[in-house]
Amino acid sequence: MHSYFKKKYVVPVLASAFLYVGVSFKNDFFEVAKQIEIFTTLFKELNTNYVDEINPGDLMEKAIKSMLSSLDPYTVYFNEQDVLKFKINNTGEYTGIGALITQEDNLLIVREVYKDFPADKAGIKPGDKIISISGISLAALKGDSSELLKGSKNTKIPIQFERQGKMINSELILDEVVIKSVPFYSMIDSKTGYIVIEHFSQKAAQETKSALENLKKQGATQIVLDLRSNPGGLLNEAIDICNLFVPKGEIIVTTKSKIEKHNSTYKTTNEAVDTQIPLVIIVNGRSASASEIVSGALQDLDRAVVIGSRSYGKGLVQKQLPLTYDTQLKVTVSKYYTPSGRCIQALDYAHKDKNGVAIRTEEKNYNAFKTRKGRLVYDGGGILPDVVLAEAEENVATAQLLKNDAIFNYVTKCYYKNPNLGTAIPVISDADYQDFKQFLKSDKYAFGTETTAALKNTLAIAKDEKIDVAIQAEYNQLLAAVQKSQQELLDKNQQQIKNLLVTELIKRYQYQEGYYQYAIQNNAVIKKGVSILNDQEGYRKIIKL
Repeated sequence: MHSYFKKKYVVPVLASAFLYVGVSFKNDFFEVAKQIEIFTTLFKELNTNYVDEINPGDLMEKAIKSMLSSLDPYTVYFNEQDVLKFKINNTGEYTGIGALITQEDNLLIVREVYKDFPADKAGIKPGDKIISISGISLAALKGDSSELLKGSKNTKIPIQFERQGKMINSELILDEVVIKSVPFYSMIDSKTGYIVIEHFSQKAAQETKSALENLKKQGATQIVLDLRSNPGGLLNEAIDICNLFVPKGEIIVTTKSKIEKHNSTYKTTNEAVDTQIPLVIIVNGRSASASEIVSGALQDLDRAVVIGSRSYGKGLVQKQLPLTYDTQLKVTVSKYYTPSGRCIQALDYAHKDKNGVAIRTEEKNYNAFKTRKGRLVYDGGGILPDVVLAEAEENVATAQLLKNDAIFNYVTKCYYKNPNLGTAIPVISDADYQDFKQFLKSDKYAFGTETTAALKNTLAIAKDEKIDVAIQAEYNQLLAAVQKSQQELLDKNQQQIKNLLVTELIKRYQYQEGYYQYAIQNNAVIKKGVSILNDQEGYRKIIKL
């Protein structure tokens, strides 16, 4: 009877299931083929009939990027040049000038110069605006002007740049550049080691291991691991860094997808360096991806105390898929889950508001999970530190001043007033701060918030609708109130803004290394990390040892 039942009912059900899958696949395939045919026909007719000349490559790239923008910000198309940049980001090695640059209004702005690399040797400083490369004026170029700074080792590239209104000619000699994942590590005091991980490239775990072992040789019996503003990188490097502190065979992260082959459980595979050394991890709102895997896993395993501010909340895993003509698609294939089972994705890209912005998970909808020793942790909004610090939070004032380059440009002005400060620690006095506030009143660097922008946009619309005169008095009154509140924000956050100004100044005089030497003795968040480690009873209480 049982056998008959299986034959009579189970077999037809299975057959129906396969038929359903087959029909579903066939329908999807037809729909994809149909849309591709429509697009191909449209693209051909557009190129043939449009009144002006069209660049097919540019048009197609815009179409692809526009299509992908409706998904999440991590699913992106890479052209040939993008593929090369991606490889550089993963390896940290390339032939170039050794500087961080951004493109603005067809000029290249130097943001940071790395010590003893080609840009530094050529006398280039942060704030310099590169005007021409190899005799080619950048003002007339379209696209990425930084491509002109690439070439083989020892290639000589003449450049012209503007500095404080003066034109300067120099020559860059390209060389191999190595951007370390661990740019700095040091002893803070006789027993506390400090390690910075800036990104997770191919040598991140190796560099972290070397730093940890060297610090232990110097007498470190406790470690501060700084992951602030680390945007992430390679998943396997994050797992191997966790493996430095936890035994072989521990689950670090699990990925889950609608596609079976993307479902994986990742465990540590090596013997740990030290499973007992007390550990504090620092994160902030710009710590994402692999940074969250490390901090989340070590928090769930009760292996570290996490401090700072809530992390970004990415929670998504991407895979690079090769396409034709050396292009690539980086596509989100799965979500990742920490050892306790939580997904810390903060933004729901499948559901967006009327403006097309992904909806953030509300705190009331977070789900509770438990660490190995029973501590409550939550999903839905990044990694919440065990110890939340106000000093680590990015407020409206500091975020706006960083966004509009007010701090960067003010520091550039200060640097050239006194370029020979050397290794002395710069001081921002109250008088200096008042000067900075005056600097902000210029139109170019005016301190504004989204409220200001929305208000000015309202007046612009009112002018179009011919009602601006009727509301002008009320507008002026409201604008004055907003501007007053902005000045109060600047005063309220004065110390934090002063710290940002000092940080940027130190980098100008003493490069990145000088800043970290200053930070380990003066940064409030690092000092809090040390105090937590020094309070052994308090440390054990936090992670229930």
